[in-house]
Amino acid sequence: MRTMMQLPLTANILVIDDDPILRKSIKDYFEDSGFTVIEAENGQVGLEIFKNQKPDLIVTDLQMPVLGGLEVLSAVTKASPETPIVVISEAGGLNDVIKALRIGAWDYLTKPIVQIPVLEHAVCRALERSRLIEENRIYKRELELANQALKKSLDILEEDQEAGRSVQMKLLPEQGVIFGEYQFTHNVAPSLYLSGDFVDYFKISDKKFGFYIADVSGHGSSSAFVTVLLKSAMGQILTRYKAGQDETILEPDKVLAKLGLEIHSAKLGKYLTMVCGVVDLESHELTYSIGGHYPNPVLLENGKARFLEGKGFPVGIMKNAMYQRYTTHLNADMRLLLFSDGIAEILPEKDMEAKEALLLSMVTEGKGSVAHFIEQLGLENKKNLPDDVTILSLVKGA
Repeated sequence: MRTMMQLPLTANILVIDDDPILRKSIKDYFEDSGFTVIEAENGQVGLEIFKNQKPDLIVTDLQMPVLGGLEVLSAVTKASPETPIVVISEAGGLNDVIKALRIGAWDYLTKPIVQIPVLEHAVCRALERSRLIEENRIYKRELELANQALKKSLDILEEDQEAGRSVQMKLLPEQGVIFGEYQFTHNVAPSLYLSGDFVDYFKISDKKFGFYIADVSGHGSSSAFVTVLLKSAMGQILTRYKAGQDETILEPDKVLAKLGLEIHSAKLGKYLTMVCGVVDLESHELTYSIGGHYPNPVLLENGKARFLEGKGFPVGIMKNAMYQRYTTHLNADMRLLLFSDGIAEILPEKDMEAKEALLLSMVTEGKGSVAHFIEQLGLENKKNLPDDVTILSLVKGA
């Protein structure tokens, strides 16, 4: 009992040959293997059948009356180059075989065909190649459609990011805002289109103003979304104070604790580092708290820069984290600078101690100017930053 070759699918085969005995042998054998076979006694009849029935594969003799196999091959290849064709040639017709292969034949056999399984093998091989070509064509088309869909999605995402950036920029405070003797300046340089860094400063009362710098974990849209929540939450705390309902805004440690509880309860998978401060315009006392933020604020007084003391847990990383409150007096002509941790990523020194020393030196050299840092570090035109870089400056006696 002969074994039929494993085929990827059944197929319709057109057999064109002027030898009726050979055609019948091929037909009987292939139909027993599960194929559908259509017969044609010459090339002219074969072409008519091809036009009407579009077979999956053609087996054609090269030497036939009325219309030969080379003419059939030329016509079929021109009309349907993806249709596989196996040619059969007399043993001495090598030149015709070469011509047939050049025109587009997929395979060839020589007469006499003693064993039909040899032809079956050639047919199956051609059908498998045809199947792979078709699958590749479909794959390329699907890939093109997927790329088009991806481009459309990216265009939408870019529009969304543009809208998000517009919202985020509008949430940032105005430059150069003055409270009494104090003036704020800031710069936010995002590593991506949207930033996870945020700053704000605001009037609390005629005698006090507040400020903060925050750095949300991660990057991009999700982190930027948390900055919107932060702005809203701080606004609510301030509103409650002005309504005489709550004095939390005056106590930075309680502000961080309240924000931490809200962010942790929201289960956003995010936390933030933060420095929050309140300045008394009469006593010139700065009260501040630090929530896991690095580096600590830098205070420049009398030409000497130093880091303010303080530490604490990142905000939102624990449900009931408690924070310390620190105070320091702000002398005349002082400069206070706050940085997000992205500043350490772009300072050239290798170890943190050297980076901190350079940071203090740059603060002293630039006299607390944000513009000095932008120029020295090239932040204005720098792309592909490893992290968001934010600088907030508070100047007294400007």
